[in-house]
Amino acid sequence: MLVCSVYDFYPQGIKVTWLSDGTEMTSDVTSTEELADGDWYYQIHSHMEYTPKSGETISCKVEHSSVPQGKVVNWDSSFLPEAERNKVIIGASALVLGLIIIIAGVVYYKKKSTGRILVPSR
Repeated sequence: MLVCSVYDFYPQGIKVTWLSDGTEMTSDVTSTEELADGDWYYQIHSHMEYTPKSGETISCKVEHSSVPQGKVVNWDSSFLPEAERNKVIIGASALVLGLIIIIAGVVYYKKKSTGRILVPSR
């Protein structure tokens, strides 16, 4: 789910569109109404369910009277929200720690078992 949020614009009357390599996308796009902030400004949120392909440029284009030429913001696939980034870091750290403990256990076991002769018992 890709989200394009526009805050603090006035007056009402804004157009938010999604672009794929410069071509407008209309399927699986939903937008909220222009919501009043209570301080004379408005906000709007547009959502698009889409999985970008490798090398594809996904953009959110905003057209409003305060920005006559419009504004285009490209979606950065390398960006992860902080919560997601923290999960990845914690998971990777746990994996590395687990591998270190396993390797240390194997080394310890090998050292302790070297030189022992197993004698069968009756």
